Amino acid sequence: MSSFSIPVLTLTVQAAAALSANRFVTGAGAVPAAGAQCAGVTRTRAAAAGDLVPVDVLGTTQIETGGAVSANGAVETDNQGRAVALSSGAKLARLAPGEPPATAAGQFREFVLIPG
Repeated sequence: MSSFSIPVLTLTVQAAAALSANRFVTGAGAVPAAGAQCAGVTRTRAAAAGDLVPVDVLGTTQIETGGAVSANGAVETDNQGRAVALSSGAKLARLAPGEPPATAAGQFREFVLIPG
């Protein structure tokens, strides 16, 4: 696993609730519903509602997986903001070239964000 990321655009979002780092987040600062469109990926955690959180919206970023993701695989979000293999939700990112596949939940991988 690489620990690199190359964010091209990072914006600040006010958290609507506590948020974990390296997970998808909505523009309203909330944990997304499974398959939902998202604003980007949190770079840090938010301890409580009202905290300001940097969110990567363009470029590459580290995302926690919610299950297996194949090489170069496209992902959507689960209901905890983790990256899971794309099924019927919004395509949010793709595993970065050269990044090893994720084999289980809880792994961190570099993904290329796909603007929505």
